[in-house]
Amino acid sequence: MYSETRPWGAFFVLEEGPGFKVKRITVNPGGRLSLQSHKHRAEHWTVVNGTATVTVDDSVRDLTRGQAADIPLGAKHRLENLKKEVVDIIEVQFGDYLGEDDIVRYDDVYNRA
Repeated sequence: MYSETRPWGAFFVLEEGPGFKVKRITVNPGGRLSLQSHKHRAEHWTVVNGTATVTVDDSVRDLTRGQAADIPLGAKHRLENLKKEVVDIIEVQFGDYLGEDDIVRYDDVYNRA
């Protein structure tokens, strides 16, 4: 479908349809997505490679291959790679709007608005 490069790595849209989108997200060693929430979508992340540090509200945990996290609508969340190998996750988004501009950022090391 399409991909975008970001300061922390890249994402690849694998499939999308009414009310859902599936992405592969690659996070480089030391990469850290913003602490964010969404007004229109929930997400489900499954780790397929590496060790992902996942924050969902007040919970922070490391997930490895085959482990998953649910990100409810409105939850503050973050994906980080604190290790030396690339992290890949499959993200499934569910919601009434799945645009990239549905992001409320609370903290971002790359100073994006």
